[in-house]
This record gives sequence, C-alpha cells and structure tokens, in this order.
Amino acid sequence: MDQILHQLVDLFVGSIPTAILFVLLVVAYRVLLFGPLTRTLAERRERTQGAVEKAADAIAAADAKTQEYEARLRAARMEIFRHRDQLLQQWNTEREHTLASVRLAAQERVRVAQKALETQTSEARQQIEGSTEQLATQILQAILPADLAPVESAR
Repeated sequence: MDQILHQLVDLFVGSIPTAILFVLLVVAYRVLLFGPLTRTLAERRERTQGAVEKAADAIAAADAKTQEYEARLRAARMEIFRHRDQLLQQWNTEREHTLASVRLAAQERVRVAQKALETQTSEARQQIEGSTEQLATQILQAILPADLAPVESAR
C-alpha cells in the first residue's frame, strides 16, 4: 500500500505543473478570449436592440405622419366637395335666373307678336270691309250681263 500511496504522491506532484498550466490557460482564456467576446456580444446585443427600438420609433413616427397626412387629405377633400357644392348651387341659381329672364323675354315677345298679329288682323278686316263693296260690284259686273249690272254712278 505504501507503494500505491507513493505512486499517488508522484502522480500528484507530476500533475501540479499540468494543473497550474491548466489554471493559467483558463485565466488566459477568460482574460484574452472570453471577456472580450462577452463584451463584443453584449455590445452587439445593445446595438441590435437599439436598432430595433429605433426602427420601432421610426415606424411609430411614420404611422403618426400617415395619420396626420390622411386627416389633412380628408379635410382637403371635404373642402373641395364643399366648394364644389357651393359652385354647383351658385351655377344652378344663375341658371334659374337666366331661365327666368329668358322666359320673361320670350313671354314679352309672344305678347308683342300677339298684339302685332291682332293689329294686322284688324287692319286686314278693315281693308276687307273697305273693299267688300268694290269687290261685290266687280263680281256682279262679271256675273250679270252689262245691262242688268248696277251702275256705279247710281249709287
């Protein structure tokens, strides 16, 4: 058993430099590789999160601008429709006034034409009445023989 114990002590003493070298390698790994790698990963994660937050903020700002633009667009459309309706009402009013004046002018022309027609009719009647006797005499002279026809001087 002494021999086993002696071999164990020799193994332990022989493994001390290996253990020290292992501990040095672990410390060097931590200092040289793991620490900077952890910092780089943390910085990368922060940048990624920052970019995601900035993107979310940009999206929210774009949504707000879009809503503002849509509200302005709706307001502009309403103003255009209101103005168009106002113009249509104005044009309809002007058209109605124009139609009314044209109607009155047409009615006046019809009255003037009726009066002129009545005047011409009465003049034509007077002319016909005035020439009735003369026409009757001419008809009688044409129909009756010359000796039976009434003499104009007799009248």
